[in-house]
Amino acid sequence: MSENKLLELPVLVIREALIFPENSLPVSAGRSISVKAIQESRNNFESLIFVTNQISPSVDTITVEDIFDYGTLCRLTSYREKGKSISINVKAKSRVRFISIVLRDGCFYATGEILENEIIDPEIENKYYLEARGLAFSVSSLKDVVEKFESNQRGKNDFYRLAYTIFQAVPSTPDFLRSAMRASTGEEVLAMVNEAISLAKISSQIDNDINTSIRNSSEQAQRDYFLRERLKAIKKEISSNDPQMSESNSVEDRLAKGNYPENIKAKVQSELQKANMMPPGSLEVSLIQNYIENVLATPWWQKSEDNDDLDNVEKILNEDHFGLEKPKERILEYLAVKHLTGNLKAPILCFYGPPGCGKTSLGRSIARALGRKFVKASLGGVSDEAEIRGHRRTYVGSMPGRIISGMKKAGVINPVFLLDEVDKLGSSYKGDPASALLEVLDPEQNFAFNDNYLEEPYDLSNVLFLCTANYLENIPAPLRDRLELIEVNSYTALEKLEIAKRHLVRKQSEANGIKEGKVTFDDDAILYIIEHYTREAGVRDLERKIAACLRKAAVHFVKHPRSKSINVDIEKAKEYLGTQPFENTKKEKEQQIGVVTGLAYTQFGGDILPIEVTHFKGKGGLVLTGKLGDVMKESATIALDYVRANAEKYNIPNEVFLTDDIHIHVPEGAVPKDGPSAGVAITTAIISCLSKTPVSPNVAMTGEVTLRGHALPIGGLREKSLAALRAGITTIIVPRENYKSIEELPSEVKQTLNIVLMDTVDDALHVALVK
Repeated sequence: MSENKLLELPVLVIREALIFPENSLPVSAGRSISVKAIQESRNNFESLIFVTNQISPSVDTITVEDIFDYGTLCRLTSYREKGKSISINVKAKSRVRFISIVLRDGCFYATGEILENEIIDPEIENKYYLEARGLAFSVSSLKDVVEKFESNQRGKNDFYRLAYTIFQAVPSTPDFLRSAMRASTGEEVLAMVNEAISLAKISSQIDNDINTSIRNSSEQAQRDYFLRERLKAIKKEISSNDPQMSESNSVEDRLAKGNYPENIKAKVQSELQKANMMPPGSLEVSLIQNYIENVLATPWWQKSEDNDDLDNVEKILNEDHFGLEKPKERILEYLAVKHLTGNLKAPILCFYGPPGCGKTSLGRSIARALGRKFVKASLGGVSDEAEIRGHRRTYVGSMPGRIISGMKKAGVINPVFLLDEVDKLGSSYKGDPASALLEVLDPEQNFAFNDNYLEEPYDLSNVLFLCTANYLENIPAPLRDRLELIEVNSYTALEKLEIAKRHLVRKQSEANGIKEGKVTFDDDAILYIIEHYTREAGVRDLERKIAACLRKAAVHFVKHPRSKSINVDIEKAKEYLGTQPFENTKKEKEQQIGVVTGLAYTQFGGDILPIEVTHFKGKGGLVLTGKLGDVMKESATIALDYVRANAEKYNIPNEVFLTDDIHIHVPEGAVPKDGPSAGVAITTAIISCLSKTPVSPNVAMTGEVTLRGHALPIGGLREKSLAALRAGITTIIVPRENYKSIEELPSEVKQTLNIVLMDTVDDALHVALVK
């Protein structure tokens, strides 16, 4: 062997391939370090360059440690720039072992030792050559390579060149290429040829399998193509006379044009194939067509844009509704947070309060303010779970539930959806609709709501659900837990007056064909109608009375076309509306013994409740009348037991409880009454009766009583205080724990009524009893 010589040249590092001596390889260089090496080679080293590969192909920024320590001495044979990259072709001359590699001036330079192959005896080399040739001819893909190689050799059997040609032609891993590059003796090179042929055989077998699979698949695809084209031609010929075929084409067009989810497209196409395989006109085909139409009519991607202008939203809400500050404030908060975050799960708001206070119309107003579609589902009396979840398709006449039906009606995935009267849901052997609503109204679950009819998950997370209820107690606890509760209080007389002036008169004038300004109402007339012709927490009946007045005015205008206008004052209101059906419950005119004014919460708002107590000779019994409920009866028993236990404190002889019967009566005996809040009033009435101490007629009270005489907090303070104000009461006594509710009372209540806080019954006695 001759002495190996050393060279220092730039190094071109490629990711995976290696080039073997006497072979050419095209290379595309894009990394700056590679581009620099190529330019240095052309400019300073007569296009000579070392070529090797990197140990980890995935590394972009390489270091000396990432470079393989063997390579080849090459010459650049072509050069072409393409943008920031360079395309070259390199011709390898001999193997090189790198002694040192350094990074200098933006590229790698290496000092390389030129490696000469081991000199082999000609007979042994010929033997190696024939063995390598035979192995290569066993692989069809290498046979052509070897034949081309031999045509260029002109009869010379160069074993090493044949081996390097095989190494370059066989698909192999970087690890194999490096092992082959290190081989220097004839035996080592022949062993690597054996391994290369094995790799080639595996690769050839894989290629054959893939080609067979592709050929079979191609033949099947070609067959299917011709069949589909022929089927299209047949369909085209008969579609004009076959409604089922026309329907199929229409559905396919809608699927292609619409942005439906992939699972929905697959579902519809599957159902369509079923229908096409069935005889036309069959019941099953009709059911499938109805299902497909329902699926396609359901919104899957359509969306309306929210009005993010908070000032405009607030303006619209104030235009549509007077008062209702809490609901308006909550909607503005929702929009503000949505605007800042860009995305927000819609809350589940529940407006609760007495009837006629604008809960349902508030939902329409919210939809208008947000610029969303509005849809409503009335749930009062619904007792079938399928009304919510839909009917299974196994039943004839099955259909989607009210939720999906509402979404179809809205046509978008983000409407305002009002679930009206959720407290009036029923339950029966058909299931519990309230439980079915749990999935609908849970923001953590409703992104994949399952309707039995639709059979595919539906995303309800973009829907702004609103619920309305009159009584929270009637909403099941698990469902109530998913709702954000917002109270819609009853209106004061002044609020009703403003609502009538701003909305009701104008609305009913348009409904009855009366031009604006032809009929006007005095404020006193509207207040008179409120006090004497309506008894409600809201304004529903007030609207009906205003409509009745306008109808009378309409008759007058038709009979007297020349009449210009009518002003409705108190007298005119009496004339139009006739006999006054209501008189507000009046307070007692004089102080009386055993008569206390209580405060009650009713479906019409609030009212005062006179409680009468008397005693007479008997056997020490307790008589309760006035159609009292169980809770109120218990309050009466607790009140009497407290008085008996503290009789001496209130100067009441103990004998009276043994010799006299005590009768407690709450007037209007036909009206059911229940609740614990009359406990303090009953206790005060009993003490007044047995101690013969009169009670002030200007005082009313409310509060639950305990056996120790403590006053517990109550609900409905707003409605009760308004009732006291209407009845002419000047002082109301409420439990001290209700002090938070006092801040939210209407200003006219706080300015007019003297509100006394009590801890015990004694606090109420000091104010109510006349000394």
